[in-house]
Formats: sequence, C-alpha cells, structure tokens
Amino acid sequence: MRRHAWILAGALLAAAAPGHAAQPDLAYGAYQRGLYLTAFREATLRLERNNGDAAAMTLLGELYNQGLGIPMDAKKASEWYRLAAQRGDAHAMASLGLMALDGRGMAKNPAQGRAWLEEAAARGNPLASHNLALLLLTSEASADLQKAVELLKKAAAAEIPDAQHALGVLYLKGRGVERNAAEAARLFERAARNGSSVGEVEYAILLFNGDGVAASESQAARYFRRAAAKGNAIAQNRLARLLAAGRGVPANKVDAAAWHILAAAQGLADPWLDNALKDLTPEDRKRAERLAAERLGMR
Repeated sequence: MRRHAWILAGALLAAAAPGHAAQPDLAYGAYQRGLYLTAFREATLRLERNNGDAAAMTLLGELYNQGLGIPMDAKKASEWYRLAAQRGDAHAMASLGLMALDGRGMAKNPAQGRAWLEEAAARGNPLASHNLALLLLTSEASADLQKAVELLKKAAAAEIPDAQHALGVLYLKGRGVERNAAEAARLFERAARNGSSVGEVEYAILLFNGDGVAASESQAARYFRRAAAKGNAIAQNRLARLLAAGRGVPANKVDAAAWHILAAAQGLADPWLDNALKDLTPEDRKRAERLAAERLGMR
C-alpha cells in the first residue's frame, strides 16, 4: 500500500489546482495515513470546488479500485480513472491500462489497455513503464525486448522493486543486455531494500554462490530468512536446507523442519529435506509443527 501512496502523492501534487499549490493536501495526507473515509470526503469536497480536479478523481478511483474505506467497485473506479485520464493524469491512465488488460470494471480490451499504458509511460509514470515492459517481454521481436529493457531501467530508477527484480533477471540471463551478474546483484539488492521478497531470494542465491558478489553463506541465510518470513516458499525451502546442513547458520533441524512444513504446504516438496529430517523424534516433529503454525499465524 505504501508504494501506491507515494506514487499517488506525485499525481495529487502535480495536478493540484494552481490557486491551492501552497495549501496542504488534506485528501492525500489522509490517504497516506490510512484515513480512507477522510480521504474520500476531502477528495469529494475538492471536486465540489473544482470539477476538473484530476488528482482528486484519481484518488477516488484508487479508493474504489482497492476498496479502501468504501466498498470495492471496479466500475466506479474505472469511471473516475477515465475522467482523470481525460485530463491527462498518468496514474489514472496506468490504472486504466491494467483494468482493460484484466477486464476489471470494463470489457477486456488488450489493445486499449496497452495504449493507456503506453501513454502513461510516455508521461513518466513508473508503474506504467514496468507493466508495459512486462507486456513487451512476451514478444519475440528484438525491438520490443530493447524497449522493455529501457522501460524497466526507468521504472527501476524510480525504485519500483518489481522492475528492479525483472531487470536483474534480464542481466542475469543476458537477455536484451549483456550478461552482468554484478549488475543483477545490485538490482536484486535494491529490490530487496524496497521490500521485494523475490528480490531477497535472488540476491541470497547470488550471495550463496558468489555470483556477481562476494560469497557469503551467512548473508545469504539472512536474506532467505527475511523472504521466508514474508511467506516466500522458495526462501522457506532454501532456509530449511541451510538449517538442516548447518551452512551459513548453526544447524537446527527443528527449525529446518518448521520451514520445510511451510514450504511444502505451498506445494514445494523436497525429498532431500525429507531424508535429512527423517530422524527427528516425534516430540521434535511436534515442536516443528507448532513453530510452523506460529509463523503462519504471524503473517
């Protein structure tokens, strides 16, 4: 939610009425603090004062789109986004693009969805750049791949963690760019700092293998643990393996079994771990099950 908040901040401030530029933005301020009913009320009041306030329209679209403080209503969200998009709001265009691609709040229309994303990206919206890049990456055309790389670079520079992760994968694979594991590691680490669990996993793997970054099994374990706590099944599995083998962390088979249970519950089976943990006593297995249940309840 916080990522949406700071992106909306730019939309609201950029589209604020000139006569109100020096006044505090009560609508966005309330949104940022999680006071969604207040944000709804303030945005509505702004539109009563100025029925061309695109930023207020975008905020109402966001509240309806996510069901924040008011019942979720994709159709109403798309209507407010359309009004804002007609007035040049890039965030509204980006949101409309995704809704058209998914068929939410409107008939599914991939061509229109792409057009909205392209316009929003051209206006500098980083989320639109990221999502348009993902569309282009499905193409076999070299030109589309190169355009996707450039869009991801823009979104990554705006600290969009999913874009940083996606661009890191391209550098790691050497797709659309020359393979550069060090650059991939830098991007994964930035994505991790921005809260991306997949970024944490990818960075941990590079740390463990010493690919593009100095090898450190202990640091790899820390990143795996952070992602595991967020529910990432791959991280839970890798952390369980480290705990079972005592690599990067002290060996702890009960803890390993607990993470293995959580990963397996998400469909990630691991015969190696099954074998490594087969000698646990019934009491230790119960301890692991309790620990897994506690961790699941904490998320």
